[in-house]
Amino acid sequence: MLNKIMKRGQRKSSKSEAIEAPIPPSSVSGVTVNHASRLASAAPQPVTLASIPQSLGPVEVLPMLRDVPMSDRHNLFIRKLQICCFLFDFNDPTKSVREKEIKRQTLAELVDLVQSGSCKMNEVMQEELMKMISVNIFRCLPPAAHENTGSEAGDPEEDEMFMDPSWPHLQLVYDLLLKYVVSSDTDTKIAKKYLDHSFVLRLLDLFDSEDMREREYLKTILHRIYGRFMVHRPFIRNAINNIFYRFIFETERYNGVGELLEILGSIINGFALPMKEEHKLFLVRALIPLHKPKCISSYHQQLSYCVTQFVEKDYRLADTVIRGVLKYWPVTNCGKEVLFLGELEEILEVTQSAEFQRCMVPLFRQIGRSLNSSHFQVAERALFWWNNEHIVSLIAENRHVILPIIFDALEKNIRGHWNQAIIGLSSNVRRMFLEMDPDLFEECQRQHDEKQARAGELKEHRELTWKKLEEVASQVTGEENMVVI
Repeated sequence: MLNKIMKRGQRKSSKSEAIEAPIPPSSVSGVTVNHASRLASAAPQPVTLASIPQSLGPVEVLPMLRDVPMSDRHNLFIRKLQICCFLFDFNDPTKSVREKEIKRQTLAELVDLVQSGSCKMNEVMQEELMKMISVNIFRCLPPAAHENTGSEAGDPEEDEMFMDPSWPHLQLVYDLLLKYVVSSDTDTKIAKKYLDHSFVLRLLDLFDSEDMREREYLKTILHRIYGRFMVHRPFIRNAINNIFYRFIFETERYNGVGELLEILGSIINGFALPMKEEHKLFLVRALIPLHKPKCISSYHQQLSYCVTQFVEKDYRLADTVIRGVLKYWPVTNCGKEVLFLGELEEILEVTQSAEFQRCMVPLFRQIGRSLNSSHFQVAERALFWWNNEHIVSLIAENRHVILPIIFDALEKNIRGHWNQAIIGLSSNVRRMFLEMDPDLFEECQRQHDEKQARAGELKEHRELTWKKLEEVASQVTGEENMVVI
C-alpha cells in the first residue's frame, strides 16, 4: 500500500487534474490520515526521505513527520513548509479543491508539531517557517465596502461582517505563528532575527483587516511578542502611536483601533511607578485626541479603559484627562455625548478630591448643558451621576460651587422638559440638594427667582420697544397693519 501511495504521488497528472480536480471522499480521507504505517502490513517498511519523490508538482501528499526517521524530519519539515507557500484563489470554491485540502492538512500538522515540541527546530527551519508565514499573511488587504462606493464608513455594529474566504488557511498560519511565539522551545535570541522591526510593522498593517477573526489573532500575537521580546517594546509602542496619529489627524479610517487599544490597556496596567514622561505624553498626544473621530463608538470601550487606567495609576492625571475629554465634547452627536458622560463617570470614580476641585467648574458647566439636552438619553445619563455614591460625595463636598452652576438647568427641566422621566429625575436631584444644604438651596432659589424676574422685565421692555417701533413705522408709511420683517 505504501508503494501505491508513493507511485500515486510520482504519477504525473494532466494540468487540469493538478489544478482543478477535487479530492474524492476516499482520497480526502487518505490525505487526512496519511499514516502509511497504519495502512501497510504488520511489518511496514520505514518511510525515508529518499523514498519521497523529488520532482512532484507544487502541492503533493507527503508522509506524516512522525512516520519518517528522525534524521529525515528536518528536510521533510522544510518541504512541507514549501508546500504551504503556495497561495490559492478562494473566491472560487470549486477551484484547486484537492490542493487546498492538502495545504490545510499540512498546516494543521505543522501547528500540532510546533505545539507539542516533538521536532526541535534549528535556525534554518525557523527561517523557513517565518518565510512561509510571511508569504501567507502579508498581502494586500481587500478594499473596504465604503472605499468601493466612495461613501463614508458606516456604523460597525450595523455593517455586515466581512469574512475573508481564505480564512481556512489563514487561521492555521496565524495559529502556527502564535504557537511559535509562545513555545518554550523557541529561542528568543534566534527568533528575534525574524520577528524584527520590519515584521512587526507589517503585522501592524494587517490590523486594518475588516475580518474581525484576523484582528483577534493579530491582537493576541502582537501582545505575546510584546511580552516576550522586551527589546521590541519601545518600538511597538511608537509604531502604535504613529498609527493613531495617522488615524486621528488624516484618515479617521482604521479597523484595528479597538484591538490595539486592548493591547495598550494591558501594557498600561503594567506600567511601573512613578510613570515615565513618555507614557504621559502618549496619554495627552494619542489617547485623549482619540475622542475626536466620529467613529469613536467602535472603540470607545477600550479607549475608556485605557484612560481610566492612567488615572488609577497616577491620580494627578485626572484633571488633565477630564479637561482633555471636555475639549472634544460633541455638539450635535448625542450618541457620542452619552458615551462621554459614561466615561467621565468612570474617571470620577477614581478621582480624588483635590484633582476634582481643579476641574469641577468647567466640568459642571458642561453637565448643566447636558442636563438641558432635548435628547432624553443625554439628560438621563447626566442625571444618573447622582446615583454614584463617590460622585455624590465629591459634589456634596463642593456643593457651594456646583449647585449655583447647575441650579438653573434643574429648574428649567422641572418646569418645561418634554420627557416625564427627566422631570422626575431632575426633581430627585433638586430634592437631594435641598436636604444636603437647605440654606444654600434657598440662596440659589432666591438668585434664580431674581434672574427670572430680570429676564421677564427685559422681555417686557423688548416687546414695548418693538411695539413703539411698529407705531412709528405705521405713522410714517400710513399703513397701520404693516408687518415688520
